[in-house]
Amino acid sequence: MMENLESPNFVQTSLAAAITLNLKKGEFYRGAKLTCLNLLLTYAGGCVGRCAYCGLAKNRIISPDENTFIRVKWPKYELEEILQRAKENDDKLKRVCVAMVTHPRALADCNYIVRRFKSETGLLISALVTPTMLRDKRQMIELRENGVDSLGIAVDTATEELFQRFRGKGVKGPHRWAHYWQVLQESVDIFGPGKVSVHFIVGLGETEAEMVEVIQRVHRLNAVPHLFAFYPEKGSALETLGQPPIGQYRRIQLARYLIVNELSDKSAMEFNQDGQLIGYGVDIRPVVETGLPFMTSGCPDAQGDVACNRPYGNERPGELLYNYPFKPHRDDIKLIQYQLREGLEKKHHGQLLG
Repeated sequence: MMENLESPNFVQTSLAAAITLNLKKGEFYRGAKLTCLNLLLTYAGGCVGRCAYCGLAKNRIISPDENTFIRVKWPKYELEEILQRAKENDDKLKRVCVAMVTHPRALADCNYIVRRFKSETGLLISALVTPTMLRDKRQMIELRENGVDSLGIAVDTATEELFQRFRGKGVKGPHRWAHYWQVLQESVDIFGPGKVSVHFIVGLGETEAEMVEVIQRVHRLNAVPHLFAFYPEKGSALETLGQPPIGQYRRIQLARYLIVNELSDKSAMEFNQDGQLIGYGVDIRPVVETGLPFMTSGCPDAQGDVACNRPYGNERPGELLYNYPFKPHRDDIKLIQYQLREGLEKKHHGQLLG
């Protein structure tokens, strides 16, 4: 009989994590280092979600050797081997994130894996949950009691209309916008301010104003927004959609940083008739020069620095960097200053950086 290669006994992990754990050979571009072990639950039937942009979508049409998720391959390993490798490489890792998929067993299996990591490693533990599989506050309380200190929710789209089109009724998917936001509010009540993160994907058809609005909404709920740049997955419904213009992404990154750090808010920002950001309400030059707004944002380590830095999860190494997995160098910042103006009319350039 063929062995059951499903969770909780087996998990998938990102190629970056496999390299970090010495399970695969490879080097990171520009010396980047992965500091969060990302794990993904896996089932023979796959995820029952049908999200139009997702590599895990049940209706994705690909050959087995083309199977990717968030741009890269996620090889499958025994949980026991991952645990052992994590203990052997605990000097490299600061956190582990266990990601659910939309599957009836996902919550129970997530809890099992969390308990194992809590009892056998010293890593901080995040859980990226699927709200569709959560129906009771007690389920989130159980995650917390088992060892999860930070909860993540991938809302992904900036607006309800886009959510419905790409995740809900538009693709005959199971996810519902209102339920996601209900679970988000409840999870903040349970885990506390700053302990719940929300993922958004820039480039699904939203305006910059719409993305800034939803970032502000998350901040008002005492949760923390994190950004991904859309990357077209072969065989997905959105495989022909290009990545977002870098100017759009840079302006959203900066807005997110200012809002999260309460240096500005949407009410102080200015947008043109196309919903593009043309003013932030504060002098952004010193903030841009730190490079910090353009680094990957994610769950923190014990010192409050980003642990979940996902090297090159949005782009191919050596190409245009959307999220920097390290602090941008001086030449990077010069490029970023130029990119912030891309896509804007020249008359608005001075409003950004002078």
